Amino acid sequence: MPEMISVEQARDLVLSHVSQLPAETVPVLDAAGRVAATDLQSDIDISPFAHSAMDGFAVRAAQLEGASPETPVELDVIAEVAAGDTFDGEIPDGACVRIMTGAPLPAAADSVVKYEIVRNVEGDGRPGSRVAFDAPVKLRNNVREAGEEARAGEAVVHAGEVINAAGVGFLASCGVSEVPVPRRPRVAIISIGSELVPPTEVPTAGKIRNSNGYALSASARAAGAIPTLLPIVEDSLEALKAAVVAATAEYDFVVTSGGASNGDFDFIKPCVEQTGQLFMTLVNMRPGKAQTFGLVNGTPVFGLPGNPAAAYCGFEMLIRPALRKMQGYTNLARPRVVARLSRDTKKKDPRRIYLRATLTKDADGAYVVEPAKNQSSGLFGVIQRSNCLAIMPEGFEGRTAGSEIECILLDVSEDVAI
Repeated sequence: MPEMISVEQARDLVLSHVSQLPAETVPVLDAAGRVAATDLQSDIDISPFAHSAMDGFAVRAAQLEGASPETPVELDVIAEVAAGDTFDGEIPDGACVRIMTGAPLPAAADSVVKYEIVRNVEGDGRPGSRVAFDAPVKLRNNVREAGEEARAGEAVVHAGEVINAAGVGFLASCGVSEVPVPRRPRVAIISIGSELVPPTEVPTAGKIRNSNGYALSASARAAGAIPTLLPIVEDSLEALKAAVVAATAEYDFVVTSGGASNGDFDFIKPCVEQTGQLFMTLVNMRPGKAQTFGLVNGTPVFGLPGNPAAAYCGFEMLIRPALRKMQGYTNLARPRVVARLSRDTKKKDPRRIYLRATLTKDADGAYVVEPAKNQSSGLFGVIQRSNCLAIMPEGFEGRTAGSEIECILLDVSEDVAI
């Protein structure tokens, strides 16, 4: 096992040890944002019948040949058909039918002229009126054809497709009421540290509240997973081993925070090594150098640092892609943009640095990024006020104001192309 690996190597390593989870069936309304596990077929033609695309008058195109403002064609309105109704009668040469959006096109008609360009000669345009047409109409004008979007038995959503809100409506129109999707991974969140107390307690001397557990649970939920925040584990190797082994029996992925370095009370590395297979302990990134990954009872176990920013960045870069892969998503990386730095930024650490930063646009619409002044890895508030991670590549080279730098967009879906 190499002592330190790159972020890309670490991500590939984690991804290589997770797979898409088995499918579960959910109501179509709950399928929004999920990935289809199988092809989904329509039970009918969509639309099942030719219908009008707008309010107007159903005619035969041949009736209006030669119509012009100078020689308009006048027709009698003999009937009206609304959405949900039908008209099965004949339409004589000197007649037309008033029709509403979505109403079936009468069999005796082949085109629709929109209401706004038809003049009333007598009456108000309803049955019994006489109307005038000042121009010819194209055959099948303003007609949505039967089967225009899908045919019965045709796959309308394919396996691997992400179903969006419009897709839910489309599936409903196709008679799909339940959708097989890869189930959400169950993620155990374990915070390690004898100094930790729940947020409901006021910390006494030497104690701090368990903020990481809540941030990581929220991050897992935002990634589509189902997190469970387990009890805090004291700084004890045996206690941690017991908690991790128990979690691997019930959950699909185990995430710990704290105890990831090499101190006397840092136990996640020996825990994984003694109970399973240890694959990784150091990643060439800041914040988040000390990160542990391995398998225990075949279940992925990832040990994040205890510093909040380090834990957050480690989750974003390495754990979130794995949780998405387990749900069938294929786009695993957040969108990135190139922005100009708002100020000089020095670099004294050769590792790749992820600066918590705010991305805006200038008057010309160009991206400008301003790194937070305080880049301490112990702060959550800075991340709350940031919308991106600005990447300072490996090496000691700093950047001057106006330099271009790549930025990872936080809170923007991986499925968004920018």
